[in-house]
Amino acid sequence: MKVKKIPMRMCVGCKELKPKKELVRIVALPTGIIEVDRTGKKSGRGVYVCDNMDCFTKAYESHGLEKSLKRPVSKEVYEALKSQIENG
Repeated sequence: MKVKKIPMRMCVGCKELKPKKELVRIVALPTGIIEVDRTGKKSGRGVYVCDNMDCFTKAYESHGLEKSLKRPVSKEVYEALKSQIENG
């Protein structure tokens, strides 16, 4: 019987590899809009952050989202991500 492979992604806050389902995805759409991707399936460049405030704070302070997405990230995106993490 074949074992199913678990997709792993790196958190931009703590730089640890974790299963994709444990992380929150932020996507830069081809139109240039950056938003929180709740489904994890939108097309575009994706960045992942752990679902806790420590990693969010590290990613915010180190500008990890901007570096990974290769474009500036607005305050609204950070606020949406923060509320997503706080509300679970």
